[in-house]
Amino acid sequence: MRADTFKVVIVGGGTAGWMCAAGMSRLLDPRDYAITLVESDEIATVGVGEATLPHIKTFNDMLGIDEVEFLRETQGTFKLGIEFRNWGAQGARYIHPFGTFGEPWAGVDFQHHWARAQLAGLNPAPLQDYSYAVVACRENAFEFPNEDQKSIRSTYAYAYHFDAGLYAAYLRRWSTARGITRIEGLVTDIAQDGERGDVTAITLRSGQQIVGDLFIDCSGFRSLLLGGKMQAEWEDWTKWLPCDRALAVPCARAGEFSPYTRSTAQEGGWIWRIPLQHRTGNGYVFSSAFMDEEKARDTLLAQLDAPAQMEPKLLRFAAGRRKSGWTRNVVAMGLASGFLEPLESTSIFLIQAAVIDLINLMPTKATGMDPRLASEFNRLFEIQYDRIRDFLILHYRLNQHVGQPLWDHVRTMEIPASLEEKLALWEGRAGLPDYKYGLFSRDSWLSVLEGQGLTPRAYDRLAEAMPLDVLGAKLADLKTRIDTNVAAMSSHADFIARYAPGAAETPRKAVAQ
Repeated sequence: MRADTFKVVIVGGGTAGWMCAAGMSRLLDPRDYAITLVESDEIATVGVGEATLPHIKTFNDMLGIDEVEFLRETQGTFKLGIEFRNWGAQGARYIHPFGTFGEPWAGVDFQHHWARAQLAGLNPAPLQDYSYAVVACRENAFEFPNEDQKSIRSTYAYAYHFDAGLYAAYLRRWSTARGITRIEGLVTDIAQDGERGDVTAITLRSGQQIVGDLFIDCSGFRSLLLGGKMQAEWEDWTKWLPCDRALAVPCARAGEFSPYTRSTAQEGGWIWRIPLQHRTGNGYVFSSAFMDEEKARDTLLAQLDAPAQMEPKLLRFAAGRRKSGWTRNVVAMGLASGFLEPLESTSIFLIQAAVIDLINLMPTKATGMDPRLASEFNRLFEIQYDRIRDFLILHYRLNQHVGQPLWDHVRTMEIPASLEEKLALWEGRAGLPDYKYGLFSRDSWLSVLEGQGLTPRAYDRLAEAMPLDVLGAKLADLKTRIDTNVAAMSSHADFIARYAPGAAETPRKAVAQ
């Protein structure tokens, strides 16, 4: 190793640790950086995050991972969006798609044209009918998007459902084959420089000491380095996101093999359903202040497609984040940096974003720990978490479950000013956020706002340049094009069986319900 080699030590494996290791092995020059990952097989990972956003495909493509191999190795399936049941009115459902609603006409975003048609009495089809991804989800259909940007089939993207434990194991094999050093062991001590406060080394139970220039905390909820040693302050968001428990359990694959995640509102929170090739992932996210654990367990087990394959696993958490993700020479990723409930499948995205942002700002031996690098990382870190926070609160805010304590609380509570502004913009003129950085922009907000019953009172007046008869014809033509093309697609089950069938898994014994 050269004297000027920058030593990076990743503390913890799991999805966060191995995504970080994989990204660094692909994008950093091994002549300049030596990367070591320390993990212990004695420490279990959370391992329930099985749903992702389309950004994960960008990450895998950046690594050069073969999609077919990846899907087979992780028992993966495709995902075109998230279905929300009972989040607005009881019995209502809508889909948050990975794609656009409609098309911009005459330079005006589609929601303005649709709102105008509604207010003018044209009786357009429901907004959901104008999303290609939504209609494909309804039909349990899947094909790859068309690369021709003029095609209606280019107006959606896709993500994956996969076994998070298998994904971490896959990246572990991939990374170690490309030069990442893995060391097995439990961390028993963390040494700091007495003057600067930087972490200088970690010591393992075996007595082995590992020195480094930059330490990346992927130790999960324990947050050994950032939260523990560096005492990075925690920003608590439970006043807005009171769910603090989750029960997770797999069952045998049964029922619809849908290309979407399902979230169903319940008395004390919500239940997820995630279809994989070898099983279905299920869980109940709930607030212990409003729901008893035993009742949550019984409710979850009663709604499975098939008998549970094990006893539900209970996780305890609190919504929030560290006030900084990078302190001195310690950067945290994944659960070590913060937690937001998996309502919109954001956990793996937040890891991915942190990995890419860190690599873009990576120090060297020559630059050292320039505080401006940490400052910029923390600015981006705050944007990512805060924008996702507002989007999650939105779902709770717009519920219509009057008379249910949890839902009454979240519907009437004070919300962040940043969210108040977005709601006012939508109600006043059908305006939507249009971020260039961070998650959940125009079409995502549109799906939830309209899907949960909040109707705009006006629209962009530029939409009035189009005659109403022309608008009506264009809306009808758009719906016909979507319906015709979706009808020609393969079913999701057939596409997976043909493209990337996973290996058969030994069935697990069901538990009593």
